[in-house]
Amino acid sequence: MTTSNTGTGDVDPAVRAELARLRDSIDNIDAAVVHMLAERFKCTQQVGHLKAAHQLPPADPAREARQIARLRALAENAKLDPAFAEKFLNFIIAEVIRHHESIAGDTLDQPTSAPD
Repeated sequence: MTTSNTGTGDVDPAVRAELARLRDSIDNIDAAVVHMLAERFKCTQQVGHLKAAHQLPPADPAREARQIARLRALAENAKLDPAFAEKFLNFIIAEVIRHHESIAGDTLDQPTSAPD
């Protein structure tokens, strides 16, 4: 497969087809990532409610460190940059903690019992 680089924008149809095929795969993977993140956040919301109900802190630095080490190893095995994987997980962890703090704040704002 070769491309024409004459400045006219002409692209070999085989290259255009391969690009479309690869982009379709990328779009499918992106959709799967979004759905997986949504499922992950459903679980972490439940964790946040459990923590709030039992007055546990929103963050768990020891668990976070274990998860980062685990994800870095998974990334290495998958031939993905471990530093990128760590940045990605840190971004997710920050969002989870923000949710947990919000849930804990909502729990504190609710009355604990109705007056007699």
